[in-house]
Amino acid sequence: MHRFLIFGNSGSGKSTLANKLGQDLRIPVLDLDTIVWKPNKIAIRRPHEDSENDLRDFIKNNPSWVIEGCYSTLIKIALEFSTEIYFLNPGIDKCLENNSKRLWEPHKFKSPEEQAQTFEFLQNWIQEYEKRDDEFGYSSHRSIFQQFKGKKQEIIA
Repeated sequence: MHRFLIFGNSGSGKSTLANKLGQDLRIPVLDLDTIVWKPNKIAIRRPHEDSENDLRDFIKNNPSWVIEGCYSTLIKIALEFSTEIYFLNPGIDKCLENNSKRLWEPHKFKSPEEQAQTFEFLQNWIQEYEKRDDEFGYSSHRSIFQQFKGKKQEIIA
């Protein structure tokens, strides 16, 4: 049974690693963005309780999985069920570079043009990662990584 949890800054490679693991092992992948944001609505967050319920349902209904995201409140829930965690921490410059190469994400945006409208906002948001003290910031992710007692890996390159 594999239950991988992947977290880090936007642009750190979470989706790439999650999709590779999911394909290689033929297990479902949950991108937390898909349960946090209202469908086809840019930056309108669903109630936390709804996201939490969806996360718990996914975990309950899948014996093996990969979950990826940057939301510490949801990461902490999945953590207790995880067999292995990955903290992706390649540095701000690499995250910015990856974001600039990001392909269209149809599960998040209606069109490539709509996604492109968020580019500058996301670039700025990525740059604030180490300064933020919210659930999306480095300090929160570092704390989760340090507290986990199971198999874990920090990927910095």
